[in-house]
Amino acid sequence: MVDLDALVIRARTLRHDLHRHPELIYQEERTARVVRDELDRLGIAWQACAGTGTIARLADGARGRHLALRADLDALPLTELTGLPYASEHPGLMHACGHDGHTASLLAAAAWLKANEAALPGAVTLVFQPAEEGGHGALRMVEGGALDGVDEIFGYHNWPPIPFGKAGCVPGTIFAANGEWHATITGRGGHASSPHHCIDPILAGAHFVTLAQQIVSRQIAPQDAAVVSVTCFHGGTADNIIPDSVELVGTVRAATTTLRDELARRVEATLTAACAPSGAVGRFTYRPCYPATVNHAGPAARAQDALRAVLGADGLANDGLPVMAAEDFGYYLTHVPGAFILLGAGRPGAVMEPCHSPRFDYNDDLIPLVVKLWSRLAGLA
Repeated sequence: MVDLDALVIRARTLRHDLHRHPELIYQEERTARVVRDELDRLGIAWQACAGTGTIARLADGARGRHLALRADLDALPLTELTGLPYASEHPGLMHACGHDGHTASLLAAAAWLKANEAALPGAVTLVFQPAEEGGHGALRMVEGGALDGVDEIFGYHNWPPIPFGKAGCVPGTIFAANGEWHATITGRGGHASSPHHCIDPILAGAHFVTLAQQIVSRQIAPQDAAVVSVTCFHGGTADNIIPDSVELVGTVRAATTTLRDELARRVEATLTAACAPSGAVGRFTYRPCYPATVNHAGPAARAQDALRAVLGADGLANDGLPVMAAEDFGYYLTHVPGAFILLGAGRPGAVMEPCHSPRFDYNDDLIPLVVKLWSRLAGLA
């Protein structure tokens, strides 16, 4: 019988090793070797998928519901400021979203499931996915056959805003659809002392920013979750020069993929309207990114039952859902039923460092909870 405490200690050691050596999307070569070496050690057969991704399967001949469990591998282009003894050894790279913990906890679950493989009622596919951070890695895993024969898929994300010991999981949208837009406003530059001889793109851009912030509050129904953000505004070179052009960048996010795209159309129309009075010209490009992550009702209910069993009857904390961040797990859910879970990682009495903060660190106390959660969903009591 495998000792859970020993298994968790090993997973924590693996997690800290992965944290020291973060790798960006589709560059997770070392991370993939760690995953595959551990699967070899456990006697679990695996195959490569989507380059640095890995698929492994347990209880392949079992006739029950075939479950898939997913973890992501990649890190972020961020300089770590945690000061931890296992901090990133690669300047400018950091596991600031907890994917190192997702990977280590799935490896811990793999060890537990392998030790209890004979008792599994159905097959379990372990999905170690590259390139979640904008690289559409889930889509490439699907195209590579990661879901072949799978009946349902589950995944989780550590979530610092939710207290440890609580979790969020709802039927319907849990993570938003997102898209990126880029706007260029071209006017006519000249001397700042003679604005009447110019067409000021900065002024048009300022109007655009103000109007864009009114799209959600005045054009979208209050019950529809939506976000329009302007995140970059670049233009100008000196105090006495009105520039020829400015550039603005931002994002649109919504609880449905359809509304996300409608937001983008409204942002483009707003750009045209903001430019018209002065005669400036706006050029708009839009790139849809991830679809909404929409949980299926049956799997979400099963996940809720498992969460109550692991965390207690009051373990669900569904306030504030959907989250307006985006996740490529939504690609899996467009192919097979499944559910995505937010596991509370907030530490009592500590300052909450959100994902993508340079001071973020995955909460290792989640590892045994994940092992228990995945085991229960896989059919082990």
